[in-house]
Amino acid sequence: MKTKNKKTKKQRKLLLALLMLLLTFITLSTSTYAWFTANKTVTVSTINVNVAAANGLQISVDGLEWKAVITNDDILATIGESSTYPTNTNQLPSLAQNLSPVSTVGTIDSTGKMEMFLGEVVSDAMGNYQLTATKTTETKSATSGHFITFDLFFQVQENTTIYLTENAKVAYGTKDGGTDSGIQNAARVAFINEGNTAAGSTGAVIQGLTDPDATPIIWEPNYDVHTDAAVAHALSTYNVTTQKAGASRLTYFGVKAPIATPVALDNTDEAYFAQVNPTFATPAAGIGADAYQKAFDLTAGITKIRVYMWVEGQDVDCENMASGGQIAFDLQFSSNKNSSGA
Repeated sequence: MKTKNKKTKKQRKLLLALLMLLLTFITLSTSTYAWFTANKTVTVSTINVNVAAANGLQISVDGLEWKAVITNDDILATIGESSTYPTNTNQLPSLAQNLSPVSTVGTIDSTGKMEMFLGEVVSDAMGNYQLTATKTTETKSATSGHFITFDLFFQVQENTTIYLTENAKVAYGTKDGGTDSGIQNAARVAFINEGNTAAGSTGAVIQGLTDPDATPIIWEPNYDVHTDAAVAHALSTYNVTTQKAGASRLTYFGVKAPIATPVALDNTDEAYFAQVNPTFATPAAGIGADAYQKAFDLTAGITKIRVYMWVEGQDVDCENMASGGQIAFDLQFSSNKNSSGA
């Protein structure tokens, strides 16, 4: 009888051990982390920049030649050796297809550039994932860089409000096919007004506009949708509850300083992080044709606007299952409030 009881106890212990092992496996296999613990990058499928010319609105990549539509080739031309804007620091890593997650709180440095931080996830002795971050600054390049940035120049005859139209969106790219990974839901776009000068000013004056005291206008597209993996990631990493569709806007803490000593992924230490509240957010359904989204205001004359496009590493949608995806950025501006021309 005692032998049978001992055998039963051993079987129970073995069953409990197997159950604990199974639960451990499930936990490890379903956990996801920000910043891509898998070393993958994001392909930028397309970057389309165009403007709906109305009420005297004109756009340029160098402040000298004015057009109604700006294309990728126009922006890339500024990076070439024969550029009419030799002092630019436009960065389009789309040609190298290697965007990486970065984070920012929108701080502008003394040169008028937005401070960006490249995150790296490391594992400690206990197997816990932690974050380090280093500052990354743009350089004039069509083959390197972790985010996209370029200058646009607007010329208006009177003070004008500029809107994003129903054709402005950030969507999953379809250049090489594949399944929608949801990485576009972690994308951000920012506009920085670098200053204004009178029409007819010299190229050096126009191109040299910069304002270290500017406040960036940050756009968060697709705020109301998440993948299943992102919903699970939000809860497991940040203890945030959300849903796949019809979700409310989520707050997040961007990186504001280098992180040399690894910290937990959900750390909110104010020495390294600050809460970010994007200027405006748009749903996955897009901007309505009956009510365009206000982007920024222009003063009569020529205004330099610096544009940033990036994948926000601190967004809950920036997780392993989304890595390796494609993003298509489309910008269309108008001085009208809606498609009817009002």
